[in-house]
Amino acid sequence: MLIGVPKEIKNHEYRVGVTPAGVRALRQAGHDVLVETQAGQRIGFGDDQYLAEGARIAATPAEVYQCPLVVKVKEPQDSEVPLLHQGQVLFTYFHLAAAPELTARLLEREIVAVAYETVTDPQGGLPLLTPMSEMAGRIAIQAGATALQLATGGSGVLLGGVPGVAPAKVVVLGAGTVGTQAAKMALGAGADVTILDIDLNRLRYLDDVFGPRLKTRYSEAHAIEELVSGADLVVGSVLIPGKRAPRLISRKAVAAMRPGSVLVDVAIDQGGCAETARPTTHAQPTYVEEGVVHYCVTNMPAACARTSTQALTNATLPYVLRLAGPGWREALRGDAGLRNGLNLCEGRVCHPRVAEDLGYPYADK
Repeated sequence: MLIGVPKEIKNHEYRVGVTPAGVRALRQAGHDVLVETQAGQRIGFGDDQYLAEGARIAATPAEVYQCPLVVKVKEPQDSEVPLLHQGQVLFTYFHLAAAPELTARLLEREIVAVAYETVTDPQGGLPLLTPMSEMAGRIAIQAGATALQLATGGSGVLLGGVPGVAPAKVVVLGAGTVGTQAAKMALGAGADVTILDIDLNRLRYLDDVFGPRLKTRYSEAHAIEELVSGADLVVGSVLIPGKRAPRLISRKAVAAMRPGSVLVDVAIDQGGCAETARPTTHAQPTYVEEGVVHYCVTNMPAACARTSTQALTNATLPYVLRLAGPGWREALRGDAGLRNGLNLCEGRVCHPRVAEDLGYPYADK
């Protein structure tokens, strides 16, 4: 099969769907790979490296989007949608529950949209979301610590404090992959960290792993308001696969935070879990609402794009090989987890949560 790898064009998005090492694996499996020129240039993967592994280089995105299977990183941007064609398989992150306009346009193009974020493993995990969740959780603390500095509009609080001065209070909402990584990084910086979740077994696990250094609280409205209002840094990391993120952090709770405190909403890809959250870019990552600095970048892992690309390709490559091997229909029939990644198929919505959130009839796979 001919597999296309376009250059990402979202704001400050330097990740690429397949690394040169990934091209080698695809070529060894008998597939042809067409990579858009300079797709990985910014992160050290030049055209010469792709050529050395057997890829062909395309001069324009239009050439790449003629391929029957396109592997990328982020959802199609406005200029990319018209290049898509009926029956084409697009394998990428979509986050459609928070993107009704994009969903409508993709349905018109009648593509086959297989979303990284809803592919599952035999244990019900999200193997293609996990590596970027790990990245986002760690970056959330880096970004939050920077935003807390006075020069960037913050309150001037150092996460770890110093001897004789209390550390910053960090609150992490959601104890999944993002939340766990955020808590780990914040603890490593010496912060006073509390994590909330509705899964008591998960909280017990984290209590066993981190011990008394990490405070755990059951997530309910009173606890959220109490902890958020007293926090220096809040990380929102709530996820319901395929659905829009629930709005758990109220404007009232944000307004009660000390001026210059910081909210990092990692759930912004799925619409955000704070009432005051709206999408931002790496070019303009923050804004101030209710006196609080908000960091709501929709492609946070792109801040460390080389590491992110390598981690993502490690996870996605086996699935690319499956989709390209016997064909996407056979691949989905033979792999229930990959089948869960099917969000749209030739004009129909094929994921129940996407259909529910956007008001479309659900077409069973």
